[in-house]
Amino acid sequence: MVNRTVLISGAGIGGPALAFWLWRHGFAPTVVEVAAAPRPGGHAVDLRGAGREVVERMGLLGTVRAKRVDERGFAYVDPRGRWTARMPADLFDGEGMVAEDGDGVKVTFASGTVRRFDIVVGADGLHSGVRRLAFGPEQEFVRHLGGYMAYFTVPDPGNLDHWFLMHGAPGGLVAGIRPENGGTAKAMLSFTSPPLDYDRRDVLAQQEILRAKFTGVGWLVPQILAAMPGAGDFYFDSLSQVHLGQWYRGRTVLLGDAGYCGSPLAGFGTAMALVAAYVLAGELSATPDDHEAAFARYQDEMRDYVKQCQTLPPGGVKGFAPNNALTIRMRNLSMTMMTRWPMRALIARQFQKADAITLKHY
Repeated sequence: MVNRTVLISGAGIGGPALAFWLWRHGFAPTVVEVAAAPRPGGHAVDLRGAGREVVERMGLLGTVRAKRVDERGFAYVDPRGRWTARMPADLFDGEGMVAEDGDGVKVTFASGTVRRFDIVVGADGLHSGVRRLAFGPEQEFVRHLGGYMAYFTVPDPGNLDHWFLMHGAPGGLVAGIRPENGGTAKAMLSFTSPPLDYDRRDVLAQQEILRAKFTGVGWLVPQILAAMPGAGDFYFDSLSQVHLGQWYRGRTVLLGDAGYCGSPLAGFGTAMALVAAYVLAGELSATPDDHEAAFARYQDEMRDYVKQCQTLPPGGVKGFAPNNALTIRMRNLSMTMMTRWPMRALIARQFQKADAITLKHY
């Protein structure tokens, strides 16, 4: 039997990209999403290497470049806003219920509607419902890295000069603000912590967690906290990774963060989702009557690339958010050394992992 009907759960980056390529190959994709509309705002991401190549093959590179934000790099500042360390951007060279049988997957949606699909794809993120239903509970696959991070849109403070500025404070706290287009900026608040018990749907409770952590921190943090309640795109989640031995089971397969989230610290989440969508659709098109073989080739093609893209920077969360003033100064000194030869060359080679996969032509 030829597998042509594909249900994709998740309309972030990977899901729509997969639908694009499946449609190109003659499949009939259906994308479902729990959110009522696309998330407003957005967040700047680096697009390099294989991810950029996939976008180019989609014919969208010009559109993406038109949305480009002029960000020169990132820098750490002290409580008075004085730069203490910086790293220029050119160093990186960047721009329901499921029941399966032998013939398909019967899906019952929240509305009560029942449909049958040949294949189900979980592209629904770190807290994937598809993964939970088909593979098991979240705690078996999600590894907490020791921190949390929030993003939301704030008014442009007017003094960023095209740089992503960050301020580290004792207690494992990091606040940041990065430039956008159109008079706004993106704020970031991050802190180290063991797993917290909170309602992921309760935005007010999440904002109170951040307020309790960051009240009293200097620099632009008071303005960031003041703008937080009015942000329509507030996002808060743990810094976590996803690890599974196998990304598919029966007629269900995982894509992007649902199967191998690397966390914001590792980066490359957008690139992994775009590349995975291209590879999965291509392998399904190669053997449309044998989804299991296609799933196996998809994982074989992606495995080493994903492993490299999940690599955390030195020190992990604690290196990103040191706990005291001494380690903050050491972190800043270390970053300064990274911009000098030969460390500069070593860091540049580290970011070549974005090219660590050769894309087939399907």
